[in-house]
Amino acid sequence: MPAGLRAMLARDPDEPHRAASSLELLFDLVFVVAVSQSSGALHHLWEEQHFASGIAAYAMVFFAIFNAWMNFTWFASAYDTDDWLYRLTVFVQMAGALVIAAGAQSAMLSNDFGAIVAGYVIMRVATAAQWIRAAISDPHYRGTCVRYAIGIVVAQVLWVSWWFLHGPVWLFPVLAMADLSVALIAERYQATAYHHHHIAERYGLFTLIVLGESILAAANSIIGGLSNDDARVGLIGVAVCSLAIVASMWWIYFDRPQHHQTATRRRSFYWGYLHYFIFASAAAFSAGVEVIVAEHLGEGHLPHTVAGLTLTVPLAVFLLMTWLVLDAGRRDVIQSVGVVLLTVAMLAAALLAEPTIAAALIMVAAAALVSWRHAADKLAHL
Repeated sequence: MPAGLRAMLARDPDEPHRAASSLELLFDLVFVVAVSQSSGALHHLWEEQHFASGIAAYAMVFFAIFNAWMNFTWFASAYDTDDWLYRLTVFVQMAGALVIAAGAQSAMLSNDFGAIVAGYVIMRVATAAQWIRAAISDPHYRGTCVRYAIGIVVAQVLWVSWWFLHGPVWLFPVLAMADLSVALIAERYQATAYHHHHIAERYGLFTLIVLGESILAAANSIIGGLSNDDARVGLIGVAVCSLAIVASMWWIYFDRPQHHQTATRRRSFYWGYLHYFIFASAAAFSAGVEVIVAEHLGEGHLPHTVAGLTLTVPLAVFLLMTWLVLDAGRRDVIQSVGVVLLTVAMLAAALLAEPTIAAALIMVAAAALVSWRHAADKLAHL
């Protein structure tokens, strides 16, 4: 074996004190850019009143971002050797992710997925190489690794063909499902040895990335207020409410540990894949804040209720999906009914004169509900 290289063997899934590496954190910084580009483009499309097409474009681009991040994250949890070849391969994956980030706006605004597909090619070549290296080094998981490598290559050929042949938009979700099925097929042969605590931490870190976009939107509201005397009070109010909403979103997501969510293969896929909706809705909320800021500055082009919906709909999706993904399995009737009622109230908040204030109050109530029910659950098990 060349100097400095280690055998790429599966890491111990019960390794104590396993935490995200500095390389993983560096990798995540690329996705800060990608998320920012996609949410910025969504804001632009909403301001231009392209609602259905804007949401569709955003859903497609955010899937590309999410899937690229997810593929790296689960592999790293099982096979991070941290030798020089692994690091160089990750840098190649980062280069591909940067190309994806650079192409996010052109994909959403001009329906040009060329850069995203190119970025995927770069990332997928490196990812397949990682799985092949693991297959060579680790005979115990060789069948799983080979299936991953073949599946990734086949899926990428389909994506390139779709772009090269100018395939219809409706084919995108079909290819997305085919792409997601690669892991289902490979893991059915033999589940990889991912680390439950590590995976939960990695998903939590991506949650912080998408919440960071909303923090930036709140900061933009303060900046706008400082530069516009007429709108200052309203914009500072938007900033305060946005911060309260982000704090509530953080509370709702992080109120309980989640490593047990990946205890079984079936639950791992359910939890891991449906996070797409949690991440996408949290990032879309920042676009809604930007719409509200533009309205207060007199630069908005949307009716008041429609502008409010750009804020409340992402929050309603976030409330519903965090409950469905993280808590529905507990079968807590009080929390289930409460979440449904709060979700409906969130949608109705767009009809009010100050939807941002109403949204903040509803989110605080939702965070209190989650905290109360989890505390009650702990007491019941004492």
